Amino acid sequence: MSDWLPDALTTLPLIAILRGIRPEEVPAQLDALLAAGFRAIEIPSNSPDWEASLQRAVAHVGTRALVGGGTVTTLAQVAALAASGAGLMLSPNTDAEIIAAGRAAGLEVIPGVATPSECFAALKAGASALKLFPADTLGPAFVRGVKSVLPPVPLYAVGGVSARNLHEYLAAGCTGAGFGGALYRAGQPENDTAIHAREIVDAYRRCQSESRP
Repeated sequence: MSDWLPDALTTLPLIAILRGIRPEEVPAQLDALLAAGFRAIEIPSNSPDWEASLQRAVAHVGTRALVGGGTVTTLAQVAALAASGAGLMLSPNTDAEIIAAGRAAGLEVIPGVATPSECFAALKAGASALKLFPADTLGPAFVRGVKSVLPPVPLYAVGGVSARNLHEYLAAGCTGAGFGGALYRAGQPENDTAIHAREIVDAYRRCQSESRP
């Protein structure tokens, strides 16, 4: 496990995915997420003015949260992400070259995986953690199965995860999850983001409370 994971994601292992966000929307949206407890923010590369949003997010949150770039699939995107000052890279797929480039650039890398072979290939390439994607297609049964053969590694369910079904993935063995449409949609007012964020955080905390003996 990488050193950053305990600080950024152990207490609240939830990743906010802000696909479609614009640079001018970043401060208000991030404030809403931070107030709810989120400490990991992903800005996907297919968002408008992606690099500007990354830079603004990094400057706005400082050390209060971990900012990452998502949907990173090219070496040029890896370089842009590293130049922004962000510390986290997420991809939808397993590409050993991209994973290695991200690690060489000093980024923590969470690639997308959908098979046991991809899980092991991602770890061999240097992945910091694994992103089970798309989680709603793979399902909790996949989590239980792959956990039985993997070494200890953080697993994050991404794709179709919401406050309503988060408990299923946590019970199956996921460390946490990433939230896209259930949390944020392009152009959404920050007040709506705040409501969704609180619902998700509350759902996670209920799961933690119920799992304690």
